[in-house]
Amino acid sequence: MHAIVVTEPGGPEVLEWREVPEPRPGPGELVITVAAAGLNRADLLQRQGFYPPPPGASSVLGLECSGVVTEIGENVMGFAPGDEVCALLAGGGYAEKVVVPWEQVLPAPEGVPLVEAAALPEVACTVWSNVFMAARLRRGETLLVHGGGGGIGTFALQLAKAFGSRVAVTTGGPEKAARCRELGADQVIDYREEDFAELVEADVILDVIGAKYLSRNLKALNSGGRLVVIGMQGGTKGELDLGVLTGKRATVIGTRLRDRPVAEKGTIVRGVRDNVWPLVAAGAVRPVVDTIVPMEEAARAHRLMESGSHIGKVLLAR
Repeated sequence: MHAIVVTEPGGPEVLEWREVPEPRPGPGELVITVAAAGLNRADLLQRQGFYPPPPGASSVLGLECSGVVTEIGENVMGFAPGDEVCALLAGGGYAEKVVVPWEQVLPAPEGVPLVEAAALPEVACTVWSNVFMAARLRRGETLLVHGGGGGIGTFALQLAKAFGSRVAVTTGGPEKAARCRELGADQVIDYREEDFAELVEADVILDVIGAKYLSRNLKALNSGGRLVVIGMQGGTKGELDLGVLTGKRATVIGTRLRDRPVAEKGTIVRGVRDNVWPLVAAGAVRPVVDTIVPMEEAARAHRLMESGSHIGKVLLAR
């Protein structure tokens, strides 16, 4: 088969479409013939040599895909060859085929084209596990989402609204702001011109920035608020005022999805299937796809994502 190979750490030009060995399923695993793969910021970091895959995972980029089950190993439950699916991966999505534990596979949601379904697994599992499982966002509470125009942001915004929460987002530029309002954002803050900490009182904050926003995130939290840090685009080290933290009885949670054990990922995937997929099928939550690029042109897709001009997800299609 063919896959996108990182020839050496570097820029998008190091991505090449090459012949590689086909994956074979072991016990509890199945093979998906890939229709499309979703881009994530972790892919850019791995390409640059900063985010290696977990032990035993494929070195091929790609943390989510959609496609058709073509082979199953022993002890696979609930799937058969021919099923249209999408999957949460530890790696391997930028390829013609990928092997994945069955616990991390979801049926392609009703009403979503198979290619576009590749935009869902990583963002759905990230948002469900962090905003709802870890931070326990409740109906009527306010969620603040940083990076509201990105893949995670557009999904978190829709899902929180579908569960009855008020949603504020930070984003940059009028086009992204308008799209966030279309998706239901109650408050849109342009981070280039406004200070969110002066404008928002949040019960839960979903943060992809990290150190740069740490003190302001804490300021923006309500009493009993929960800050969930899932990215570090703004650095890894910041100063935390413990007096403010304890005074607000706030919680700071740091999580990462990729290197969790299969059993934990399986719990998250089941939660998504039971609680999120019905909303997707009903049209209350939809994938937001900016651009679909041929998989062989992964370098072009990476340049687009690095430019920051996209809204929602960028996909690689076979």
